[in-house]
Amino acid sequence: MKKLAALLAATAFAASLSAAPAQAQERGFDRGDQANARAEMAAGRNMPIRDIERRIIPQMRADDEYIGFEYDSSAQAYRLKFIRAGRMIWVDVDAQTARILRVSR
Repeated sequence: MKKLAALLAATAFAASLSAAPAQAQERGFDRGDQANARAEMAAGRNMPIRDIERRIIPQMRADDEYIGFEYDSSAQAYRLKFIRAGRMIWVDVDAQTARILRVSR
């Protein structure tokens, strides 16, 4: 019985891994955006994300926990993600100038 439970758990885990890329693309997160971000940065059109983080993170409140970022190639903007008191905060930043475009709570 334990072997069957372990086999079922392993199968479920493997299935969840194979579904993750498809789910990410459905939500609009495309690995192509990451490649586009690199290409734009290499061409000198976008700032490196580390430079943008160094400018934006200090502007946030001390209790805002930085989670990470996404790049939107169609908008040429980064979305920095923070959590404050259990709520998500998204800060959209122009990839060329590091100017904050929008803060969504």
